[in-house]
Amino acid sequence: MSMIIRKAVPTDIDRLMQIFAIAREFMKSSGNPNQWINGYPQEELIKNEIEQGHCFVCINNDDGMVVATFCLIQGPDPTYSYIEDGAWPDKEPYYVIHRLASDGTVKGITGFCIDWCQQISPCLRADTHHDNKVMQHLLEKNGFVKCGIIYVANGTPRIAYQKNLMNK
Repeated sequence: MSMIIRKAVPTDIDRLMQIFAIAREFMKSSGNPNQWINGYPQEELIKNEIEQGHCFVCINNDDGMVVATFCLIQGPDPTYSYIEDGAWPDKEPYYVIHRLASDGTVKGITGFCIDWCQQISPCLRADTHHDNKVMQHLLEKNGFVKCGIIYVANGTPRIAYQKNLMNK
């Protein structure tokens, strides 16, 4: 796999919205119809993430296409301050991976993105919906450990994960 990751720029927005639409359909078809609803993530949110420098794109070097996107945001994340049915394994500084989405054309995107993110921070956190069995599997396959339940801004629960290379 020959890919690069770079910060997203405003001209990427149309392609990113296409990728999120593909991801929403994939989630619905794989038993997760309730995670990204009502057009989430909205274009305004993604434009804001691009402006803040949090949004990244994965580009397939073979054809130059943007095939995936994610946000990487330095913690602390307020939604991670309370966790139930578990605990964070440490209090290390961390970054959070949010809104990882792919157009489905390249295999191994999740691992590629996580490896890249761990060059920024050895300690990463992520969360996903109870019904998102695909993302749960991908996080666990890539070394994340389930830590408990957190609640996102709209009050709905998410399974919280952490991977810390310092704890190996």
